[in-house]
Amino acid sequence: MKKPEFIRKPFLTLAVVVLVAAAIFYIESQKPKIDINKNIEENNPNSAYPRAPDFAGIEKWINSEPLKIEQLRGKVVLVDFWTYTCINCIRTLPYLKDWDKKYRDEGLVIVGVHTPEFEFEKKYENVLKAVNDYQLKYAVAQDNNYVTWNLYQNRYWPHKFLIDIDGYIRYDHIGEGAYEETEMMIQALLKERMERLNKKDGIKLNITKPSELPEFQKIDTPEIYFGYQFSRGNFGNPEGIKSGQVIDYRFPLSITQNNVYFEGKWRNNADNMELVSDDGSILLIFDAKKANIVAGSESGSTAFVFLDNEFESEKNKGNDVFIQQNKSVAKINEFKLYNIVNAENYDTHVVQIDVVGKGFKIYTFTFG
Repeated sequence: MKKPEFIRKPFLTLAVVVLVAAAIFYIESQKPKIDINKNIEENNPNSAYPRAPDFAGIEKWINSEPLKIEQLRGKVVLVDFWTYTCINCIRTLPYLKDWDKKYRDEGLVIVGVHTPEFEFEKKYENVLKAVNDYQLKYAVAQDNNYVTWNLYQNRYWPHKFLIDIDGYIRYDHIGEGAYEETEMMIQALLKERMERLNKKDGIKLNITKPSELPEFQKIDTPEIYFGYQFSRGNFGNPEGIKSGQVIDYRFPLSITQNNVYFEGKWRNNADNMELVSDDGSILLIFDAKKANIVAGSESGSTAFVFLDNEFESEKNKGNDVFIQQNKSVAKINEFKLYNIVNAENYDTHVVQIDVVGKGFKIYTFTFG
């Protein structure tokens, strides 16, 4: 029996609505998904730069609560990989301190990632003392296991990374130097920040003028490392280096420049040479103006320093050397970098260090 017209229409209308809705759902389901964050990322003119990795594996924080890159969005961040006995790092610290003072209130955050080279540099107390001695006010993170170091694919001390307000690495510099270039980039990123915040006042501070810089072209002696795992071949004694052994060394009759010679009983440790006898000596012909050693002694040792076969004078003694009864003396206790020679000129010099007090450990010679 045919249904009346007024009964058939509502059912037809409902069927059409269902079909239309199904069609709309199908069409929408076939559209590509749009990630809003991804779209913003792609439209950011700086997205071609790499994203800054986070701070990870940090054991201790000094001068700060734990920080994350994400929470520093909106700030310009300078990440500095350093270690406290590295002479190249030490020479950059005055610039970092000055930039922190000048630009902290303008939006710059400095984070010193302390990644140790030697075992003693892993000790929180040693790093804290160094931070206080160098009067660093910015955040320092102890990256003892190289986690953050590896995330940044770093291989050098020092190495600076500049991160913009969106979290992109916009600049990096390895080693010393390029201070003016680095500071100009800091100012440029801070200017971007000011413009984003609609602030009218720009960055008008003067560029920090360099202090006395080493004349690297006049230094002909490379860094010298000790220990059977760290040695780079600048070991002159014919007895050689023997893993973990105590050897009674003697100065040979003939010595050559840029090789270190030992006398006395010394233990060959992984990253240092340790004096086992009550006294011993170290001899080196080097070509530079300044000579430093990374050394330490848990029981305390005394080093008598001869420069060019004479005790140093007040003119050319190192910063960590004092004159006592016409002798140049350095007291070696804490594990750190000691400046033992500061000659008047760049030239070829002979330095001999006579050490009294077993337990003295030497890790490196560095030059300036």
